[in-house]
Amino acid sequence: MGDGYQETGRREMTGAEMVVQALKDNGVEHLFGYPGGAVLPIYDEIFQQEDVRHILVRHEQGAGHAAEGYARSTGKAGVMLVTSGPGATNAVTALQDALMDSIPLVCLTGQVPTTLIGSDAFQECDTVGITRPCTKHNWLVKDVDKLAGILHEAFHVATTGRPGPVVVDIPKDIQFAKGTYTPPQTAPRTSYNPRVQGDMEAIKAAVALMVQAKKPIIYSGGGVVNSGTEACHLLRELVELTDFPITSTLMGLGAYPASGKNWMGMLGMHGTFEANMAMHDCDVMVCIGARFDDRITGRLDAFSPHSRKIHIDIDPSSINKNVRVDVPIIGDVGRVLEDMVRLWRAAAAPDRRALRPWWDQIGQWKARDSLAFMANDDVIMPQYAIQRLYELTRDRDTYITTEVGQHQMWAAQHFGFEKPNHWMTSGGLGTMGYGLPAALGVQIAHPESLVVDIAGDASVLMTMQEMSAAVQHNAPIKIFILNNQYMGMVRQWQQLLHGNRLSHSYTEALPDFVKLAEAYGGHGIRCDKPGNLDDAIREMIEVDKPVIFDCRVANLANCFPMIPSGKAHNEMLLPDEASDEAVANAIDAKGRELV
Repeated sequence: MGDGYQETGRREMTGAEMVVQALKDNGVEHLFGYPGGAVLPIYDEIFQQEDVRHILVRHEQGAGHAAEGYARSTGKAGVMLVTSGPGATNAVTALQDALMDSIPLVCLTGQVPTTLIGSDAFQECDTVGITRPCTKHNWLVKDVDKLAGILHEAFHVATTGRPGPVVVDIPKDIQFAKGTYTPPQTAPRTSYNPRVQGDMEAIKAAVALMVQAKKPIIYSGGGVVNSGTEACHLLRELVELTDFPITSTLMGLGAYPASGKNWMGMLGMHGTFEANMAMHDCDVMVCIGARFDDRITGRLDAFSPHSRKIHIDIDPSSINKNVRVDVPIIGDVGRVLEDMVRLWRAAAAPDRRALRPWWDQIGQWKARDSLAFMANDDVIMPQYAIQRLYELTRDRDTYITTEVGQHQMWAAQHFGFEKPNHWMTSGGLGTMGYGLPAALGVQIAHPESLVVDIAGDASVLMTMQEMSAAVQHNAPIKIFILNNQYMGMVRQWQQLLHGNRLSHSYTEALPDFVKLAEAYGGHGIRCDKPGNLDDAIREMIEVDKPVIFDCRVANLANCFPMIPSGKAHNEMLLPDEASDEAVANAIDAKGRELV
């Protein structure tokens, strides 16, 4: 670049050049996208540089989920580039998924020229209008001189505060037009300035409440992971200092190690008996970076009725949204935990013996062994498949993505996560098809690591075309399908709620997954016997190319324990109680409406 750029950082360039330069200036190394007419000027600029690597996906939804996997596993913003019209609308599912799970995602969309906007031009849609409800913020760029500043602001909004997706819609004539590029450090500052430091008086009140607790519990969520590695270290330090039991939401797994002595397992609809009972009976609940989602709370009017509640969250709108709390603390989890740990250390620590009766009670709940299942020498139980996968990968740097359904819950229950950012799943939106493209994104970010998508036979078909992208980009992802030949979770609810009328939940006409893998240029494995499973998993791990593993599991296994919809935490069903009749009797008319 010329001397003028080096002195001031400003120079004249086209809009398309600005897009690529802004990506570089915001530290983007990988971009997931699919070309089309309205973004060809940007693709032409991508062709002429090597700093930003473009990953060609096979569907725009795949670009979004790949960018989500990339973001969740690195802590950086995931970036996607799609064309106008159907390119943008295909991205909507990924945008909503990222919004609900607080994933930083920057989506760049092409748009028809400004002179044609509103004329129903070819491949035109109201991208800003369509994506307004499923983004933190979006922009339609009408002035090339404002493009650079908007792009920098987009990265700022996506990655600060409660992370989330943003959209920048760029008409084709703006991409061709010339204007002045403004680098990030001199770009106009955005008005978006979320509060990160928690109120010290509220933190003091929280610590005072915790000191007095006789039956406390820490309820952690994905916000701890989003806050960064240091926040996860501080969470572990707080647990060690207080000796409080800790549970986690689906999105928060790994922030506290599964091998930790205070770990209670996941809570919620398919959480452990001990975690849910402790949540129900506790006297002080410390909610850290979670949002009291309905899959967690069960029936709201019976949720933890005798506890005082502390809620730490960076998003003010999450405070008192679903559950009224006693001590709200708005701020970044890491900052608040730092203050909380310091205050706890400075205070006269309570006698840990006061918690012994509580730990004794928790021990009785744990003795119920709520994740137990019946082993079988002839048929692979899905829980057993997850346990063997965990044991054979635990010595590696292993990242797990999932699709959505029973296999997702079994993975959360039986795969032990020791570190944050190694578990990528669709929590809030529950997007079938998420796991395969997310695995692609994770593998691009971590080329030397093992990346496994724990999949269902129905979910994985929704985005199977991304196997082609994995082969093209030498991303040796492993697709570990728990194949029960059903939409398992749908079938489970139909069995328990709808008189066993399995309406369209049997996945007939499934492909031969081994041949399908080979057709894509990958490697296929099939296993249907428990005695052969370990060797087959080892083969999957060692093959240096994308693998589809067709693991044939018990067809009608159900996912327990479970809290029936409309029930409270202390009304959960354990495997030994979970006959069809017991479940049906446990779910009342209100529960039926809430499923």
